[in-house]
Amino acid sequence: MKKLAVLGLMTLTAAVAQADVLFDNGPVVNANGKSVMGGTKAYRVNTYGVGDQSAFGYSVADDFTVSSSSGWNVTDLDFFNYQTSAGAFTFTDVTWSIISGTNPNSGSVVASGTTAVTNGGLVGYRVAYPTLNNTDRAIYDLKADIPDVTLAAGSYWLTWSVSGTGSSGPWQPLTSDRRTGNFMQNLNDGNGYTMVNVAVRPGIVDRTAEAPFVINGTVAAVPEPATWASLAAGLGLLGFLRSRRRAD
Repeated sequence: MKKLAVLGLMTLTAAVAQADVLFDNGPVVNANGKSVMGGTKAYRVNTYGVGDQSAFGYSVADDFTVSSSSGWNVTDLDFFNYQTSAGAFTFTDVTWSIISGTNPNSGSVVASGTTAVTNGGLVGYRVAYPTLNNTDRAIYDLKADIPDVTLAAGSYWLTWSVSGTGSSGPWQPLTSDRRTGNFMQNLNDGNGYTMVNVAVRPGIVDRTAEAPFVINGTVAAVPEPATWASLAAGLGLLGFLRSRRRAD
């Protein structure tokens, strides 16, 4: 009986602690491992990547929503960058912040830091027609194990800038589906974060964009009544066994 009670406590703890992907703002590449610069004739994207170089004070931002009423516990982040012609993983760290609100320029910073990144692997390549097999712009997964951050339900922005040892970049690719969105860039010029426009026909069409990133962690689960009952029963049983042992 005592073993069963302890097992119940361990099971509850494991269920709460299991990590998961909380938010995925991809895709980074298509099924062929390519992020193709292009699109329809009217909305053809003409940008390989957007500068997010920490060395220049540049950073980028995109928004996300915590939809769970119980909130999130964020444990780590995935970023996706390339350094042209680097030929290997050359990234060292990422400076990031999580901002509460609907505007990264006026919201409240919930958490921030500079975190060393590890190599999450080659994801694919940023390419353009007609050289779809070009490998100059290899996109890597930059994994950042950040201090745990608890977020309540609501709207947020993730900002980041990247350091690397390559001679070009780092550069932030757009999502491979070329969808429009709220992707912003701060050029350290006093204007704050402004919307990134990537249209091929300046003065005629302005097109917004999205940047890929992944937020990992756990949803702050609220145990169901049956779970609470099992937990209470287990604690009661442990107390009973302890008191009986003292009386023997």
